[in-house]
Amino acid sequence: MNSVRVLGAGLGVVVLWASAFPAIQVAAPELGPVGLSIVRLAVAAVALLAVAPFITVRVPAARDLLLIAGCAFFGMTAYQLLLNTGELYVPAGTASIIVAAAPLVSVAIAAFAFKEKLSAIRVAGSIVAIGGVLLVCIARAGLSVSAAVWIVVAAMVAQGAYHPLSRLLLRTYTALEVATYGMIAGTILTLPFLSAGWQQITAASPSAWAAAVYLGVLPSAAGFVLWGYAVARLPVVTSTSLLYLVPAVAVLISFVWLGEIPLPSELIGGAIIIIGVIGISQGDRLLGKFLPIREPAL
Repeated sequence: MNSVRVLGAGLGVVVLWASAFPAIQVAAPELGPVGLSIVRLAVAAVALLAVAPFITVRVPAARDLLLIAGCAFFGMTAYQLLLNTGELYVPAGTASIIVAAAPLVSVAIAAFAFKEKLSAIRVAGSIVAIGGVLLVCIARAGLSVSAAVWIVVAAMVAQGAYHPLSRLLLRTYTALEVATYGMIAGTILTLPFLSAGWQQITAASPSAWAAAVYLGVLPSAAGFVLWGYAVARLPVVTSTSLLYLVPAVAVLISFVWLGEIPLPSELIGGAIIIIGVIGISQGDRLLGKFLPIREPAL
């Protein structure tokens, strides 16, 4: 029964994070990219602070504040501002497929900045995933890729940069603590843009506000709480594999909620991306399982 509950939490995260892409399309046109970012981050920060005493969130050490700010800038502020802007013009399902390629950037940063070994299968997976991203990017605009698609690609890069940086914090803090710090710092870093979005914030309709609050409470706050619960109890392979479902579920929710119909080339590109990402994240493990590496006799 407990395993069912844990798997249910993981699948719940998939649905919540997938639903964020169409919810952005509902809220962003009225609240604007800046307004939506501020409202979503602020709501998530307040929600996480409200439950902080119950989920054992410690005060971070002063020496880690700069790293927390870096994680918040890439994973919260830059990612949301870019994604909100891109989704004004790019379908939600398409955006979710592009963002699924974030591990490409994470692997590159880990290899060049942190000197992690880049195996042949990871390189091959990266090349495959890049091919999938390019196919999705040109699916609607042809070879002249629109500026909006590049903005979503930039959001993917920002999200990819967040993961290796957050890994440094996860050596000391829990996933829930890192999420809480990120939401709070992300809100603070986004506040300087408030004047640019204030007019849209005050003029937005109740439906836009409802979508923004939904994004803050459920995909952002509850999503991270559930993810922390699931990751602590699931094998790494299982929890990672669940994330491969996000773009597929996002495409489905976007179809039901917004009536978006993905192009066949986008679906093919998404499948190629997922295959590449599986190669990046699981390839070495699978290769070692079926072709165990033996040390040469000395």
